[in-house]
This record gives sequence, structure tokens and C-alpha cells, in this order.
Amino acid sequence: MLKVMLVDDEPFILQGLKILVDWNKEGFEIVNTASNGKEALEYLKNNEVDLIISDIQMPVMNGLELLENIQKTGVSKARFAILTGYDDFSYAQRAIKYNSMDYILKPVQKKDILALLRNVSKLEKVSKEKEDDRAKMEDAYLARNVIALIKGKYDDSNIEYVKKHMQLSGKIRYVDIELADETKESDEDDYDARVLQHQLHSTCREVYKDNENHFIFDVSYDESSYDVGFIYCDNMATRYDMSDEDFFESMIKKIEGILLKPVRMICGKKVGDISQIAKSYSSCRMLNSIKGFHNEKRVYIYEDEVQIEQKSAYLCKKSLDECIAAIEKNEKEQIEKSVEKLYEEIANVGENYNLVNMNINYLLFQLIHLATEQDDNVNQEEVIQYISENSVGGETLSRGSSQHLKNFALQYADYLMSLRKNVSRGILSNIEKDIAEHYAENISLRNLGEKYYMNSSYLGQVFRKKYNVSFKDYLTNIRINEAAKQLIMTDKKINQIAEEVGYMDCDYFIRKFIEIKGCTPSKYRKNNSHQ
Repeated sequence: MLKVMLVDDEPFILQGLKILVDWNKEGFEIVNTASNGKEALEYLKNNEVDLIISDIQMPVMNGLELLENIQKTGVSKARFAILTGYDDFSYAQRAIKYNSMDYILKPVQKKDILALLRNVSKLEKVSKEKEDDRAKMEDAYLARNVIALIKGKYDDSNIEYVKKHMQLSGKIRYVDIELADETKESDEDDYDARVLQHQLHSTCREVYKDNENHFIFDVSYDESSYDVGFIYCDNMATRYDMSDEDFFESMIKKIEGILLKPVRMICGKKVGDISQIAKSYSSCRMLNSIKGFHNEKRVYIYEDEVQIEQKSAYLCKKSLDECIAAIEKNEKEQIEKSVEKLYEEIANVGENYNLVNMNINYLLFQLIHLATEQDDNVNQEEVIQYISENSVGGETLSRGSSQHLKNFALQYADYLMSLRKNVSRGILSNIEKDIAEHYAENISLRNLGEKYYMNSSYLGQVFRKKYNVSFKDYLTNIRINEAAKQLIMTDKKINQIAEEVGYMDCDYFIRKFIEIKGCTPSKYRKNNSHQ
């Protein structure tokens, strides 16, 4: 509802205006009445209104003086309309000079008030759209500057802009917020996952309006990630006398209360200033990649998960080095033996969560280093996360167990072998032929990886590098282009064509078709029927 204030020294006129039209039906509510301009000004000092309808002739301060005062002091941004029983052009001239949007003669007619209200509604709608567009542009520009800092590619202008437009206080950390439900199995779920990502972003901004621009959409640019980035500052928790962990837990409860879906947070290490946020982001990615080896939690905090007090630290260096060497050489039997030896040594020292955690983290960091030496363009953290999640092999196998690490080590050894083969040349051409011949089947990177003895995560990254699109997008384009041919060259029904190109869900097929071709299949057929 738009808020209206009526100003007139005659009570029966105020009463008449209240009942003259159905204000609520027109989208307005009368929030205050005043008997002169001075009373109106006092109200405006502490309250906002969208429209002021004021008489001219009043004691203490008349309507024109009220309008002039508002314009000079800027006490209100409300639109203004003058009421008067004096048909004097000089009044109209002064009203127009001070931006009165209307000049209505008494006795006031219903049609005149309705015309005024509908004109105000239109202007407010246009103004709101412009304001929303401006806010979106400002948010987008701020996000670009924040992402430049996060990625470590920035200059002083980026830092200056971010500091000016964000409420930054105390130490800072990068936080990744994601939906914890990882049951998505098919391409058809991607659209819904993207919608949920937008809902997650909107919910975060709604829950924390004071810091809504601290939430950044799609920082990772990772096709398999539907997360939201968050720039956290110390004062966000201290203002409520809370610890970081308590604040994050409270935040999750609020978000889940609206979304009704489980949410998880991965919190990078604290840094001293926004200019160092890239370090926090990097630690967040690393923590995200190794969380698959630890018990599932709602909140992962870098300092809690990675850093161990020196007095309790014991690194099984010899066993770890043997394990790394076996993985590097892809010696299956030796890999299993070295993992067993590692866990035996940990047990002899006195097995505890921190000790297992520290040794596994050391192993993972060394393996990332090995892979980077082969191909530094590959997202190693993503590969670690993918393999570790898929190494659990069902709910009966606990994360971080010796069998989990064995499964992971065996798969990672195959992955390193893939890197050495430089698959981007010969194998991708064979995969391209496979897709052309079998695009309508349930084809995936996983079964292609199994067919060509390649790690599927690495295969996906190499695929994107060569074709500049993800495997899923490549396959979707093949399917939709084939569907477009059939729409023109045959009279098959749309649902039949959808099935023949690989889509069992016709609604999803139509969404994808519109996304790529810009119109529905029916319209595409009609527009191209001459062909």
C-alpha cells in the first residue's frame, strides 16, 4: 500500500476525502491527517509517506508554504497535490514551481481523486522498476568487484569500491553456503537445482537485509555447484554476543526455516582484510574438497577442521610417503598395504579424530601437488571432492575410514594416470563420435570414463577445456538440434520427438528447447514450416 497524508483545516473535508473513494482498492492507505502545514511537517520528520494531498488556505502554515518547505529541506520525497477553492492561476503557478503534481479545485470530484491516485500508482510503478534496475546493476557491479578480490585478480579500484559499498569490520572470512541435499542424479534436475540456487540467494538476502550485498551469487562458476558466496565479518557475530559457530548455526536455522531444505556452510580461514579474501576463498575450496573424508556436519570451519595444536600433532610421515609413492606409481596392491599400515600406526599412537584428520589432510594436499605438476589447469579441489564423495560406496562405509581411503587412493591413482595420458587428443574424438551415435541414450561422463578407463571428473574438465562448454551442455545442444531437425522434417508429435532425442520428461525438453532456440517447439515448427 502507498501511504497518504491528508492536510486540511476543515474536519468535514478530511472526512469527506476519506469516504470519497475506496483508497485500499486503489492501493493506498491514509496514514495521517493534519490541520495545517506545521503539523504535517512535524509528522514528516519521523515518518515516510508517498503522497500528500493538501489544502492551500490554512492557518499557521498554508499548503503552498508546506510544499516550499518540503522542497527546500528535503524532509520528504512524497508526491504532492494541491486542493483549493480558489480558481486563481497564481496559486497554480507557485504549486507548479515547487513540483506539485496536480492542482484540484474544490468541491473535489471523485473522478479527479481517482485520476490522481492512478497517476501516482503508474509513476510509483515506473519509479520502483527504475530503482530495482539500478539496485540490480549496483549489486552486479559490486559482485564483479568482490569476485575480482576473491579470485585474486584485482587492483586498488576494486578494493576501494568494495570497502565503500560493504559494511566491513574486524577480521573477514569467505563462506560457501550450499544446499546439503546431494541426491541429484539426472540432467533433468539441473533446472530445478538452478531455481533452488536462486531461492537460496534470495532467502539469504531476505534474512540478513542489513548485509544483503554480502551474499554473492555463483562465485565458483562451477557447473556442478549451486552455491552462494558470503563475505562474513567479525562484527556480525559480536553484535549478538555470539561465537562464529553459533552465528552460522543460527543463520542456517533461519534459512532452513524459509527454504524447508537442509543447508550446509563451509567457512574459510579468517583473514585480516578484504584484500586478503582470496586466501580465505582458497582455504574454503580446500576444506570443501576434503570434507568428504570427515563426518557430515552443518558447519565446517577451517580452523576447527584443518589446524591442529602442535602438542597433539603426530604425523605418520614414513607411512604417508609410502602411500603417496604407491599412488603415484599406480601400484594397486601396494596402495592397499600402505593405507592399512598408515591406520595401524595411527591406532598405535592412540587413534583420535584430530590425528586421523591431520594425516588425511596432509596426504590430500600432497596428492593435489602431484596432480598439479601434471596439469595445473585442472581444478584439483573439485577432483578431490568428487572422488572422495564417490569413494564412500554407500551408507555402510564411514567417511575417513581405512576402506574409504583405500577406495579413494585407488581411484586417485587412476586419475593421475589419466593426466599422464593427455587424453584431450585422441580419446575426446572417440567420445565425440560416441555422443553423435548414442545421444538419445542415458549417456554420462561416468560411463564414458569407465569405457575409456579415464577418471570421469578429469574427463569432464578436459572436455570443457577443448569444447568451451560442459559435457552436459554439449549433449543438450546435440539433442535439441536433432529435435529441431525432426520438427521441420517430420510430422511427429512433440512428446515423441522428445523421447527419441533422449528426454522422457516432455516439460523439461520444452524448457531446454526454449532456452536454446528462443521459442517453444510448436512455434519453431510453425515458423520454419516453409523449409
